[in-house]
Amino acid sequence: MGKSWITPFKKQCFVTLGVSLNLSSHGLTMGFAAIVLPQLRQPDSVIPVDDTAGSWISAIIGFALIVGNFIIPTVMAKYGRKTANVLSIITMLLGWFCIILATNIKVLLIGRFLKGCAMGMTASLGPVLIGEYTSPKNRGAFLTTISLSIATGVVFVHTLGAFFHWQIAALVCAFLMFIDLLIVLYSPETPTWLSDQGRYAESEKVFRWLRGDTEDEELKRMLETSMIVREAKAEVIVEDTFSKRMKANLAFFNATIRKREFYKPIFIMIHIYTLSQWSGANILAAYTIDLFTNVIGTEVHIYLMVITLGTQRIISNGIAVYIIKKVKRRTMLMATVGINLFAYLAIAAYSYLKAHQMLPYDHPFIGIFLIHIHMVSIATGTVPLPFIIAGEVFPLDYRSLAGSISVFFLSGNFFIILKTVPYLFKTIGVHGAYVIYAAVVAYCVVIAYFFLPETKDRTLQEIEDEFRGRPLSPEEVKSTQSLTSVKHNQDRRCSSPVI
Repeated sequence: MGKSWITPFKKQCFVTLGVSLNLSSHGLTMGFAAIVLPQLRQPDSVIPVDDTAGSWISAIIGFALIVGNFIIPTVMAKYGRKTANVLSIITMLLGWFCIILATNIKVLLIGRFLKGCAMGMTASLGPVLIGEYTSPKNRGAFLTTISLSIATGVVFVHTLGAFFHWQIAALVCAFLMFIDLLIVLYSPETPTWLSDQGRYAESEKVFRWLRGDTEDEELKRMLETSMIVREAKAEVIVEDTFSKRMKANLAFFNATIRKREFYKPIFIMIHIYTLSQWSGANILAAYTIDLFTNVIGTEVHIYLMVITLGTQRIISNGIAVYIIKKVKRRTMLMATVGINLFAYLAIAAYSYLKAHQMLPYDHPFIGIFLIHIHMVSIATGTVPLPFIIAGEVFPLDYRSLAGSISVFFLSGNFFIILKTVPYLFKTIGVHGAYVIYAAVVAYCVVIAYFFLPETKDRTLQEIEDEFRGRPLSPEEVKSTQSLTSVKHNQDRRCSSPVI
């Protein structure tokens, strides 16, 4: 009776908190560049930097994302989602400690690289964890907490940078990650992964702990599918040699890439992730001061503007949590991207006319207003929706592999954006850069319009069946899984194939 207030919803909130705090490190890491670079450019800085070094401090995390992205699928599939989450947090902590102790540019870059690796891990891991922990009716809102956490991380570190030295700010960020580590250690493994490993009793126990007794149909279908898959693996005995494993993996990969439920979600997510990176979120996080200076000028209190923009992002993200529960994914994506394109082109036109003194009337409020409109589109749509969609469209059997391939493009775009922003701002100006960004976003949203299905309030199995065109029969499941079944001996447990 005393524990009746701990409802399944609150338990889902607890495990989501562990994931979201980890993902807030994305915002802390990206926003940290905006506070560390101005301080390092000061004459009395212990680590002096020029424009080239500064761009590497911002952009190296994009390159490191790729490394983390390649590491995490194997850990997710073989050792579990929880273990992968712990590994990413420890890596992030090591990165923050390097920053805290840095006395030269090399150690600073190592710290940024480690943090980028951790971000690469959580980029594909976070949506999978929340998607497997939460119920379909609440999944969209919980997945929105990813972008809310990132936004909170950005404004939090920007606020720290306005009052403290960058190493003190890094120490506070490391403490937050330690708190998150404790939460994750007390969170369970996901029921989906447990059932995939044949641990059905544990899977059912965790599922009912998280969901209660109201979603028996989803539990039944998940366990039945897992049993079929494991029976198929047990029927095929393959000699445990390197050449045999390679042949099995190649056969698996060859069969997998031909499946609609594999390549269609990847194709969609490549464009959705590209859209999210080129929509301007990272520019507003890492180059906030540069953008305000170029668009508005220096006659306003820049740090106050930075904090205000970050606060607005949190508020907009909070509103998005509610809206996403009510509005269809496709409708919200098209609406927010439309606002994003308007903001891009309006800021481009304003900055061009301002630079050429062609404005009939000018006031700093105009530029501030346009940047805030841009942030509204980012916070309510182009940042939260990609994470939500990523948590829903990938099929269970290929979630690690498909997520990894998709995040590879996220990482590449992330690096390109942050590395080229200073160069583009100096050569073609904000107006030229923003027109290029708008063109990329417009192309991606057209692809999403034609290929992205509606996923709101649908189970993960229903979404997978739509990509396939029909439910997968038991015979097809067996023939698919047998391609990669490797049995070392009769008593050893089988594990999911990892490429």
